[in-house]
Amino acid sequence: MYNSFMEKFKFSVTHKDDSMVELVRKTDHKTLAIWTVDCVERVMPYFEEKYPEDHRPRNAIEALQAWINTGVFKMDDIRKASLASHAAAREVGEDNAARSTARAAGQAVATAHVPTHSIGAANYTLQAIHRASNISDADAAVAKERDWQYNHLLKLGEIV
Repeated sequence: MYNSFMEKFKFSVTHKDDSMVELVRKTDHKTLAIWTVDCVERVMPYFEEKYPEDHRPRNAIEALQAWINTGVFKMDDIRKASLASHAAAREVGEDNAARSTARAAGQAVATAHVPTHSIGAANYTLQAIHRASNISDADAAVAKERDWQYNHLLKLGEIV
């Protein structure tokens, strides 16, 4: 569940919604990685449209997808991709949807190493949506996305 205060820039996520955390704990590693890619892809345009020449967040998602496809895990590659995406977020500077998207991608690729990083990617995705929304619509947009995330992970768990 999320908590958003009066001002949009004070977005935060809490884990009062234990159903999402519990679902993540019950889901296998590869499924979490697939889910994380799907979550981040939904917000990637926020970064890529604003910074079309910066491929670091996209590279992070591609590194995770390579792990999903091959099962080959190289910690050095995963770490570099994650750190590069987080560096892209820092370089954005202002707290906006592009920065949250780069953070989501950095957390996503780290899912190859630690499955629970998927929650961080999903939460940064929610933050990106919150940042991209009008303040009057932000809470509803986040709730809708959180529902999509939960239902999508349920569906992926049945398929994989």
